[in-house]
Amino acid sequence: MSALNGKMRRVIRHKRLRSKISGTAARPRLAVYRSISHIYAQLIDDVEGSTIAAASSLENELKDKDKDSGKISISKVVGESIGRRAAEKGISEIVFDRGGYKYHGRIKAVAEGAREAGLKF
Repeated sequence: MSALNGKMRRVIRHKRLRSKISGTAARPRLAVYRSISHIYAQLIDDVEGSTIAAASSLENELKDKDKDSGKISISKVVGESIGRRAAEKGISEIVFDRGGYKYHGRIKAVAEGAREAGLKF
C-alpha cells in the first residue's frame, strides 16, 4: 500500500507541474519518465500534441553499455542523446518536465546530459 501511495503522490505532483508548464514548437517540453530498470526522455510540442524526438535506455547503442555501467551514467547518456537529436532539429531551448520525480539521481543526470549536449533550460 505504501508503494501505491508513493506512486499516486508522484502523479499528483506531475499533474500540478503540468498545469504550469507547456511545450511549444520553438521551446518543447523535455519529459522524463523513470521506471525501475530504464529511463525515457521525450521532446514534446504540447500545442500540436506531438513528440519531436525521443531517447531511452532501451536503444541498441545503450543496451551494450547497460551491463557495464550504472543507471545514473546511462541516464546521462540518454540526456546527451536527446540533446543531440534536438540540435539536429534546430532546437536549443526547452522546458524541463521532471515528471513529478525529485531532481536528483537519474533525473538530474538526464538534465546534465542534455545541458552538456547544448540544450538550455
